[in-house]
Amino acid sequence: MKLRHTLLGLLASAAIIPTAASAQTVLRLAENQPDSNPVTVAMYRFAELVSEYTDGEIEVQVFSGAQLGQEPETIEQAQAGIIDFTRVNSVGLANVSPSMGAFTLPYVFADWDHKYRVLDGDIGQEVLADLEDVGLKGFAYMDAGARSFYTVEGVTISSIEDLEGLKIRVQPAPISIRMMELLGAVPTPMNYGEVYSALQTGVIDGAENDFVSYHTSAHYEVAPNYVIDAHLSPPALLLMNKARFDSLSPEHQEAVTQAAVEASMYEREIMREANEEARETVVEGGATVNEIDNGPFQEAVQPIYEEFPDLMPLLERIQAAK
Repeated sequence: MKLRHTLLGLLASAAIIPTAASAQTVLRLAENQPDSNPVTVAMYRFAELVSEYTDGEIEVQVFSGAQLGQEPETIEQAQAGIIDFTRVNSVGLANVSPSMGAFTLPYVFADWDHKYRVLDGDIGQEVLADLEDVGLKGFAYMDAGARSFYTVEGVTISSIEDLEGLKIRVQPAPISIRMMELLGAVPTPMNYGEVYSALQTGVIDGAENDFVSYHTSAHYEVAPNYVIDAHLSPPALLLMNKARFDSLSPEHQEAVTQAAVEASMYEREIMREANEEARETVVEGGATVNEIDNGPFQEAVQPIYEEFPDLMPLLERIQAAK
């Protein structure tokens, strides 16, 4: 274990000290989604903007498709300075920075306008600032769609009762696990890259995600029953190692920040369009999509708000922003 920490320290040092051989600074960005996903498209756009705004003095290399690991690993790597950036969902990030959990509570946002009124306002900025306490720099929020359930052949959900006893993959985060328990399902935490085979082999009965990820991951091939309940609408965001950000010149800090904000706004636009297109594509590919009354779902998860008392002050402010 001591050797591992020593190696991590050496890698971190190597990642944040530019070499004398080149005046160009090269930064690495980890992305777990494939190139076709809107978040990945936006990360390539971010890299282009950084190059443009720094006159080529900074190059951002995007490693998509989980080449550098899944989100829990890349968050740790970004904290340690082994990589410079990672794009993650706020659900997993809440394990590291608890205030982020307020945005991952079920049915916390009333609609799109309410969501971004909160995220782009004082509340969202305060939660971003908390990331600095754990060695991370957060930029503007991106959209990760609304998450709903999908299940394998022969397993359908038409009411909350149908969830009873089903093994449903969730992201490895306390709020997601507790939400699933309150809904009557058996939460099965696992990394995103393991979900396809788990669905295919019957290890789990279903999972939950937005239409874009459902499509680009090809989960619809092995879990063709999608039911819209929109239980979660957590944002995604780009993170940077805080020490690495601080090591940049003020001009480069401004350029990176501007590029991140513009790429995030771009991602929101293309994600909304992509979710609509993905819904059509999965239906053409054989999936069935059904609407469901999520009223009983919302009622069932009400206890979760009281079970995370540290988040209550933020939650009250979020609700007041409706």
